[in-house]
Parts: sequence; structure tokens; C-alpha cells
Amino acid sequence: MLLLVVSDLHLGKGRYLSNGQLNILEDFDEDEKFVEFLDFYSTDKYENEEVHLVLNGDILNLIQIDVEGVFTHFWTEEHTLKAVKSIINGHPDFFKSLKDFLKKPNKKITYIFGNHDFAMVWPAAQELLKRVIGAALVFEEQIITHGVLVEHGHRFEKINSVPKNKYFVDGPNGVKILNLPWGSLFCLYMMPLLKKERPYIDKVRPLSVYVRWCFLHDFRFFVTTLFTTMKYLFKTRFAPYTRYNKNFKTNWKVLAKLSVHPKYEKFAKRIFLRRSDINVVIMGHTHVAEWRRFPEGKIYFNTGTWNPVPSMDIGLHKNISKLTYACIEISPEKGLATNAFLNVWQGKWRPYREEVSTTT
Repeated sequence: MLLLVVSDLHLGKGRYLSNGQLNILEDFDEDEKFVEFLDFYSTDKYENEEVHLVLNGDILNLIQIDVEGVFTHFWTEEHTLKAVKSIINGHPDFFKSLKDFLKKPNKKITYIFGNHDFAMVWPAAQELLKRVIGAALVFEEQIITHGVLVEHGHRFEKINSVPKNKYFVDGPNGVKILNLPWGSLFCLYMMPLLKKERPYIDKVRPLSVYVRWCFLHDFRFFVTTLFTTMKYLFKTRFAPYTRYNKNFKTNWKVLAKLSVHPKYEKFAKRIFLRRSDINVVIMGHTHVAEWRRFPEGKIYFNTGTWNPVPSMDIGLHKNISKLTYACIEISPEKGLATNAFLNVWQGKWRPYREEVSTTT
């Protein structure tokens, strides 16, 4: 049995808008490679093998697309349906490949919520995807199977998550809306404005270095960003239904953390210490593909992203684009993971290369 894990694809409304204009908010341009990826793992020697595909969060970039030209934090179930439909229409080959994959024998797909596709907690949105992909599609917050734990990872950041019992709040006229966390609200309103000036701003790693670089070499944009952010903070300070933006002190603390992702390996280590039955932890969210080995053969993977990542690292200073995914081999006899790989998908003729290969 194979367990395949991908994350952070960030599908938007497609490369081009309905009027033919280039969509600067679209991050995903690897539909053809993804189709080949699923075809490879569902035909020939894998045709009858058990393959479980996990879409590990931020597959749909719901918090950075408009609905009928409007960006809003009033994410009702109806609003979410319109947004999801627009993404499906923008990536027909992607969703058809998922449907074809699920039709093959012994194939399974689990969709795990991230912070960018948090709106998929709406039941109607889940039913829509099930109609498009297949009724067997499963939605979860995390999965634990055969000693492998898979989750997106955003729950470890307070600015990007809300408690499960507070997913929904009463909006205008008593209509239920999503209780979006601070980070989602910031991305929803700020990123479309900033990406008009610098389309890559939300992808640069490390972001803290980019902020300093802007101060020295792109001061006009630095000032524009500063004033735009100040205006946003002041406006949301008095806006209803955005309780995470009510306190200036909290806002500044959060802003200080936006440019630095926490070290997710420490969260994996905590999981291993608490759960002796877990041997492999797989997360996403940070957009940085990495792995760590811990004592007793415990392994942590971060699957990175399939989007280009502009790097400010002086040793690289280029766009890094690696279609990384985790591939876990599970022994039917042992019921546990026996081999774990962090692979890079390369395409139909040279399917993949192993970035990391390890025996658990």
C-alpha cells in the first residue's frame, strides 16, 4: 500500500479570468503535471495496488479569490459554494484527474482542511466536491493510519486557526458565517492589494529577509505596505464580526510573527513524545519542503508546495519550484510504514526523483 501526500497547491480561479485577463492571484500552474502524477500512481504496476492520496490542506486558495468581484470576510455557505465552483471551472483537468483516480480500483482520497481552504468545513461545499470528484471523497482535520499522522499544521499558529467549537458565528441578520482567524482576514484583504504591486509577495521565503530588503532597495513599496497595513488595522479595529482584529496590541504582536514561520520539527517532536504509536509525521503549511529524523527511527516530513517560491537567500536568489510530495510504503503484513520518501515529481517521462529516502 502507498500513502501519497501533497499540500499547498493553492488553486485559484485559473490562469486567465473570464475576460481573458491574466489572473495575478492564481498560484497554481501545474495542472498537466498533476494529471500525470495521478495517472502514474493509478495505472500499470499501481493500477490494482492500494493507493491513498491525501490532499493535505490549502489545496484551494479560497481566502485569496473574489466572488463576483467582491472580497469579503462574510463567508456564508452560499458564498463558499460560488467560490469553489469558480475554482473548479478554472481547473477542469485537475478535478477530472481526481475523479479518474478515485474510479480506479483500491484508490482513496482524503481532503484535509488547511487555513486557506478552511471554508471547506461547510457541508454544502464538501457535497459539491463529492459530486465533482466522487462520493468516496473523505474530509478530515487530520488522519492517523498505520503509524503515520498527516495534518496541515496551521493549528500550531494561533493567528491561522480557531477552535473547532467556534468555526461559525452569527453574521448579519443571524446568518451563519465562518469565524475566520486573524491570518485569513489579513490575507483576504491585504494580499490582493499588495499582490497588485508585487505578485510574488506571499511566496517569498524567508519573508523577514524580503521585508528588510524592501526597506533598503524598494523603499516606496515598503512605505506603501506600511501605510496600507496601518489603514487596514484601523479599519478592522471598529468592524463587526472580526473579533481577532479588535486589539491593536494583539495586531502588532501578530504582525511581528507574520514574517517568520515557526520550526515545525519541534511540533513533530512533541507529537512523537506524546504518541509512541506514531512513527511518521507529515505536515505542510510552511511551503518549505524538509525532513528530520528523530531517535528510534521517527521521521518528520514537510511536503512543501507546488507553487514557485522566490527565495531571498543570497546563495540561491532565484525562483525555486519543486513539485514535492511524500510517498510512504506501508507493509500489509506489519500494518506499519516500512519506507518513507520525499520525492519531486518531474513529469511523464522521468516520473520522480527521491529527495529523501529512509527506512522507518
